[in-house]
Amino acid sequence: MVEKFMKQAVKEAIKARDKDEVPIGAVIVQNGKIIARAHNLMEKTQMATAHAEILAINKACKKTGSWRLDDCELYVTIEPCAMCAGAIANARIKKVYFGAYESKSGCAESKYPVLTDSGLNHTVEYLGGIELEICANIIKNYFKSKRKGKSLDYSQE
Repeated sequence: MVEKFMKQAVKEAIKARDKDEVPIGAVIVQNGKIIARAHNLMEKTQMATAHAEILAINKACKKTGSWRLDDCELYVTIEPCAMCAGAIANARIKKVYFGAYESKSGCAESKYPVLTDSGLNHTVEYLGGIELEICANIIKNYFKSKRKGKSLDYSQE
């Protein structure tokens, strides 16, 4: 079941990539059903907060009619950053599953343990490394192509 939902997050990441956005995708699941899906839209919106996780949380809150998502799980292709980890904790999300680790800014465990910080009003269970290779390759190949200044080639995913 976990892989099934992560594959949906990967589909969202690919939508972002195809729009020349940083390819990160997220889905929120409640009672075994996806209630929200999103991908990065920072370039399109020119908003610093338009990360996949934030957009998905906003959609889930609207769908449920509550800011408390304590019976929900989040699936995201990359370890959440500090902003997203804070929003996840504030939304009281029960559990986060992520694909690739992010050594520079990951805030589940790589850089800072925001999701499990006992000083916050809510701690979040998490599990990383789900569909790790595909999640890592999507973002790695995106930035590799950007650095080369070439048209985006994703044939190695």
